[in-house]
Amino acid sequence: MTGKVYLVGAGPGDSKLITLRAVELLQKADVVLYDRLVSKKIISMIPKTAQKIYVGRAVGDDTTHQNNTNDLMVKFAKSKKNVVRLKGGDPIIFGRGGEEAEFLKENKVKYEIVPGITSGIGSATYAGIPLTHRKHASSVVFVTGHEDPEKKNESVKWKRLAKSVDTIVIMMGLSRLDVICKQLVAGGLDKQTPVAVIQNGTTPKQKMIIGTVSNIAKLVKENKITPPTNIIIGKVVNLSQVIGWRKNA
Repeated sequence: MTGKVYLVGAGPGDSKLITLRAVELLQKADVVLYDRLVSKKIISMIPKTAQKIYVGRAVGDDTTHQNNTNDLMVKFAKSKKNVVRLKGGDPIIFGRGGEEAEFLKENKVKYEIVPGITSGIGSATYAGIPLTHRKHASSVVFVTGHEDPEKKNESVKWKRLAKSVDTIVIMMGLSRLDVICKQLVAGGLDKQTPVAVIQNGTTPKQKMIIGTVSNIAKLVKENKITPPTNIIIGKVVNLSQVIGWRKNA
């Protein structure tokens, strides 16, 4: 007999955006393995009786870090514990939830995946940017700007994306923004296409800057924007000036 692992999305930052199911599972957890982007308010929801273990990984950390997290999930589950693996955003949108579920399956551990609001959607909504709009955008793509360093070749074909989708949402792409924008332009994207960079989306510290594909990398440096960020490229960015309902920090 084993316990069970719950791969849970904590949402994009604002603690009020966590799901009822996630809160329910936190209250029943024996062990919570939580990530770097889970807010302090959500961590405070964890009962004192539960064991809390930080397993967050920052860009540049050793890739073997994930192996330790996988081992902890299996170890506690096989000790008949109920384990919540708590992730910022959604567990299977660039959250390694799929990989972790595969590992649990291989080790014969029961699991459940609980969705959360991904930061790419949450930060856009709080910035007043509708990722789709009947007049401006009939398609949207979510892309990682920071692929697995162990890959030999990039999977994201930036030049092809330039003309194949209306709205591009880039997660974890701040350090490569200049390179990404140049590749999009090389693929045919208009240099004047609007771009928003949203820092600390949905939190009280949310900050947004708006520019174009040609100047956004420069504006990011001038405004000292740092991760975590989401980058939104497309005509819908301009709608933030019309329907934006929340002020920057």
